[in-house]
This record gives sequence, structure tokens and C-alpha cells, in this order.
Amino acid sequence: MVAVMAGAITSYRGYKLDCLTRYTMSKLCVSLGLAVRQLREAHGWSQEALAEKAQLNRSYVGEVERGKTIPSLITLDKLASALGLKVSDLLLHCERISGLQAVYKLNLAAIAC
Repeated sequence: MVAVMAGAITSYRGYKLDCLTRYTMSKLCVSLGLAVRQLREAHGWSQEALAEKAQLNRSYVGEVERGKTIPSLITLDKLASALGLKVSDLLLHCERISGLQAVYKLNLAAIAC
């Protein structure tokens, strides 16, 4: 059973999700999205071009870039391969963004690679 309060998942199968867990998951999704966007823009590609190379839907790529979805490992592999990277390199770029956000307390959406 999933408990929902004000649009946010608060528990799953009896395990209560605390605010820190939800916040951390959200920050990770946003950092991953920024990493994908920065790498895509560094290639000079549109979302549509990346989606085609990764064999994904363009609107889904947009959701990933906005941090609105949690991509599966298979999707991460498709995105990384399309960008010419290994999944570990994509996640490393994500960690760098997350680290910069923590140090400077910035929203890095507008900063290019």
C-alpha cells in the first residue's frame, strides 16, 4: 500500500519515507537532469536529436532533464551511450553538479559545460 499526502508519497509498503529521503531523491533527479542537459547542449543537439540517438521519446528526455522522473538503468545506459559516455561517467558528471550545488548553494540550470 502506498500512502499519499498532498501529492507526495509518504510511505510505501509500510515503510515511511522521511523528508530527507524524498529531498535527496529529488536533488539527485535534478542533478542528473542538469548533467544530461549540459552534455546534450555541449554536443549542440536538441532534445529531439538526443531522444532519437538514445531511442527514447523526446518528451521523456525533457522530463529527465527537468528532474521530473527517475530513469531506469536501461534508460541511463541509452542516454550515456548516445552521449558517447559510460553510465559511470554520466553519474560522475551528475555528482560534480550536485557537489557544486552544495558548495555554492546555486541552481546550476543556466551554467553550461
